[in-house]
Amino acid sequence: MSKKNLTYKKSGVNITEADKFVKFIGSINTKHKGKKKFNNIGGFGSISDIPNNIKHPKIVACTDGVGTKIEIANTLNKFDTIGIDLVAMSVNDLIVQGAKPLLFLDYISINKIDLSKLKSIIKGIVKGCKLSECELAGGETAEMPGTYEKGKFDIAGFAVGIVSKKKILNKNKIKVNDLVLAVPSSGLHSNGYSLVRYILKQKKINIKKNKFLKKELLQPTKIYTKEVLNLIEKNLINGCANITGGGLEDNVKRVIPENLLAKIDLEKIKTSKIFQWLKSNSISDKEMLKTFNCGVGFCLIINPKNFKKVKKYFSKRFKPYVIGKIFKGKNKIKLNGSIEWN
Repeated sequence: MSKKNLTYKKSGVNITEADKFVKFIGSINTKHKGKKKFNNIGGFGSISDIPNNIKHPKIVACTDGVGTKIEIANTLNKFDTIGIDLVAMSVNDLIVQGAKPLLFLDYISINKIDLSKLKSIIKGIVKGCKLSECELAGGETAEMPGTYEKGKFDIAGFAVGIVSKKKILNKNKIKVNDLVLAVPSSGLHSNGYSLVRYILKQKKINIKKNKFLKKELLQPTKIYTKEVLNLIEKNLINGCANITGGGLEDNVKRVIPENLLAKIDLEKIKTSKIFQWLKSNSISDKEMLKTFNCGVGFCLIINPKNFKKVKKYFSKRFKPYVIGKIFKGKNKIKLNGSIEWN
């Protein structure tokens, strides 16, 4: 009886294909200004410069994923935007503390190496890094047969930023009478997709044939780094919050001091069509606010005298507007009224 030699490839892992992917990443410019001082791709670790113009530098680190938005990408066989989402979810957290993104790393785990799919994802990651002006310093791709079903995968991102000790946005900067501004979202961003998919399943909606949903559900997350870092540099904001899982209430609450209260007027919130569509599918206001950003992708807390200056840093689509004010009080946040969904 002849014995067959067992190989890693026969178990479902193709190192040759993985090497081709690494080679592809190495062929693209992963630095936002085209400077390649260190060749990190393919090495065991990443080497990056620390800016020498920052006094008393502090390192800030974040990690996140894009959740089940991946399943929408799989359904539509479109993977060129979720890489932007991946970067956005981490760098939008970094800037809440005033940090400038320095470098980003990704982790992709997949059932079987699919070069076309992986190339689309990485191109999106590179675009996200360029939008946030940080370096894609490295990453890891794991082929995991048996862990994921055919065609399934997951991605995670890790961002590192730097901030001067004097520029750190902490709760102590927020004062009574400060304004709470809403910066519009680009859509759902990367939260609430399990509920979205549940609705699609219950309603038997084929998003491949629905032009509106096909466009909206893969709308990439807005990256706010450029605008917010400019505001921080000019000392124009006292605090900010990235509106992700948990919605407006949970995320704004995280940056409010113990003795202050952010009163939010919900009727002032401007919603876009995707949130109006979700609301029309038997979701309560409370659930909408807890699950989705409802049109508010980011919040700024500013001195009222800076309002006109702050608005100038944003394009028309993402122009901030007032939704609340800071008062003395307990519980950190209070939502008044209700959102007008029309």
